[in-house]
Amino acid sequence: MRVHVVSDVHGNADALKRAGDGADALLVLGDLLDFVDYREHDKGIMGTLFGAEKVGQFARLRREGTREETVAFSRTLWAGLDDPAAAVDEAVRAQYETLFAALTAPTYATPGNVDSPELWPEFAGAGIHLLDGESVVLGGLRFGFLGGALLPEGVVPRRNGIWRPYVRSDEEYDVAAAAMAAEGRIDVLCTHIPPAVPELLYDVVARRAELGSAALLRLIREHRPRWSVFGHVHQPLAPRVRVGYTECRNVGHFKETAQPYVLRW
Repeated sequence: MRVHVVSDVHGNADALKRAGDGADALLVLGDLLDFVDYREHDKGIMGTLFGAEKVGQFARLRREGTREETVAFSRTLWAGLDDPAAAVDEAVRAQYETLFAALTAPTYATPGNVDSPELWPEFAGAGIHLLDGESVVLGGLRFGFLGGALLPEGVVPRRNGIWRPYVRSDEEYDVAAAAMAAEGRIDVLCTHIPPAVPELLYDVVARRAELGSAALLRLIREHRPRWSVFGHVHQPLAPRVRVGYTECRNVGHFKETAQPYVLRW
């Protein structure tokens, strides 16, 4: 059995068309959308809506400014649109139409934080299975899928009516993980975010640690899966770490690498 795994596609539909070549199945671990393109500022949803110059300024504030400065600038951008929610919805749907059409192999997908999973059923055709807090058996192994990212402690998500990332509280994430694990022993754990292992969380380019899940780490120690595969951290300090029996593997920033990670058994 040969399975290809990708994460953090961020709009790279051309590479996604080839991701399943030669595979029995393709796993997509979220972040299909290209919301802010930090390399090509005219791309992505914000590039489409505001242009390269404004996105470049936004990117600079994200790197060098304070959170308050970044939020204030972002608000001025959105205030300049007559109907920002409708504009974002149109751009999101346009990307999903292209991205889901690029999926050719039998596909099993879970959403990332830069996704709108409530829209996925509109675009998922035959052979595309949408899984979140659920498991499926492939080639005799049980694959458990859990999407989204964690909401930082003490942060209340903004409900501005424009767009909201797919984030969950620790409690919500723990409940979903438990529901997935209750379906049977997990052999391959498929998530968007990593388990809470420090080396897997630190991004050496962004120079900060992302949030990982303690619930996933507990599940790994209890179920001892062969693999734990995930993305989210684009430039990790360590792309792989062994936790007991389990190979924990960041499958890579697919938007940039354009190469799937391969599982064989």
